Amino acid sequence: MNIKIVDAAALRAITPAALAAYARGEGWIRTGTYGKFADVYTAAERPELLIPRTDLVADYASVVLELITLLAASCGRDQFALYRDLIGADRDLVRVRARGADDHGSLSIDAGVGLVSYARELLLAAACAASNPQSLYRAGANREASDYMNRVRLGQTEQGSFVVTLLAPVPPLLQAPLDAAWTDFEDEPYDRKVTRRLMDGLEACRSAAELASAGNGMVEFERGVDRGVSANLCEAVAKLVEYSAGLEVGVTWARTRPGPQVHRKVSFSTSDAEILKEAARTFRAHRSRQDVELFGTVYKLQRDQAQLAGQVTLKALVDKRIQSVKAMLDQASYSLAVQAHDRKLPVVVRGDLERVGQRWQLSGAELLNVGTEDENEDDAVGEVT
Repeated sequence: MNIKIVDAAALRAITPAALAAYARGEGWIRTGTYGKFADVYTAAERPELLIPRTDLVADYASVVLELITLLAASCGRDQFALYRDLIGADRDLVRVRARGADDHGSLSIDAGVGLVSYARELLLAAACAASNPQSLYRAGANREASDYMNRVRLGQTEQGSFVVTLLAPVPPLLQAPLDAAWTDFEDEPYDRKVTRRLMDGLEACRSAAELASAGNGMVEFERGVDRGVSANLCEAVAKLVEYSAGLEVGVTWARTRPGPQVHRKVSFSTSDAEILKEAARTFRAHRSRQDVELFGTVYKLQRDQAQLAGQVTLKALVDKRIQSVKAMLDQASYSLAVQAHDRKLPVVVRGDLERVGQRWQLSGAELLNVGTEDENEDDAVGEVT
C-alpha cells in the first residue's frame, strides 16, 4: 500500500541529517556536491539522490517528498512506513509493546493510558540513572532528567500490536566515517547514555528476576544498580507488564549515531510483575535517608570498657511506626544518652537513616538535644526529617 504524504509540516519534520543517514544505511555513498546546499549520493543500479544539507531552502518539503518517493521505490517500502523510519532516523526510537493487545492492536482505554504513563516513567528512571546510578530516585528533583524528558516526543502507535513509541533525542556522531562500535559509556553524550542505560537496566532486571525465582533474592537486583536497576525502573516495568499482560521494550538506535547492532530488545512475562514489585518495595525499604532527625527515647545502652564511643538503641517513629534504631555515638553524645536513659528523658539524634538487613541504623549519628522531665514520653516519640 502506498500513501502519498502531502502535509508540508510533516515533511519538514524530517531533518537533512536523517535523510543522509538513512541513505548511507541503505548503501548510497556521498560522491560529490550539488550547488551550495546539497550533496550527491550514488549506489549501484539505484537512482542518484540529491540530499539537501539544510532545511532552510524554500522547496524543502517538495525535495523531501521526492526523496521519499525514490527511496520507497528503490528499497521496496511503502512511503508511509519509510516516512516513519525517517522521522526516527536521527533519534533513538524506544518501542514499548503490549503483548496483550487484541488482533486489531487495541487495548482498553485505561490500559492504553497506563502504558503511555509508565512508558514515560520507564524512560525517566533511565534518565535519572544515566549520570548517577542509585537504587531509588526522587525523579522530580533531577533537573537534568526533567529537561531531557521535555525533549522526548511521543510517536505514533504501530499496527500489529499496541506500541507506545518514544522518540528520544540524540546528537549526531560527527566523526567520519560513522563508527558503529560502542563509545566508552563515560564519553557518550548524556542523551545516548539514557537509552543505553535503559536497555542495560532492563536486561539486568530481566536476569535478576529469573535468578530471584531460583532463590537468589535481592542479590542480583542490587548488583544491577550500577547498570541502571532501581526501584523506579522495577515499578515502571511491573506496571507495564500488568497493563499489557506481557511486555517487550526495544530500542532502534539513531542512524545518525549508530551502535554495533541496529535493534536491541528485552521481554518480560506476566510472572515477572510480582517479583519486580517486591524488588522495588525492598529497595524503598532499604534506602538511606540523609540527615534525618529522630525524636525518641533511649531504650538500650552498650559500650565496651575499653571504648569511649558507645552504641545506643532508640525507640522512634519511622514510616509511621515505632521502630528500634541503633546508633553509634561519640563519647560526649554517649554520656548525654546515658543521662537521658537513666532519667527517662526524650532525645533528638541526627544522622543518615538506613535499613541494614531487618534493622534500622543511624550512621554518623550525633545527639543534638536532651528533653526535660516535663515532656511526656508518649509525646516525645516522633520523627523529623
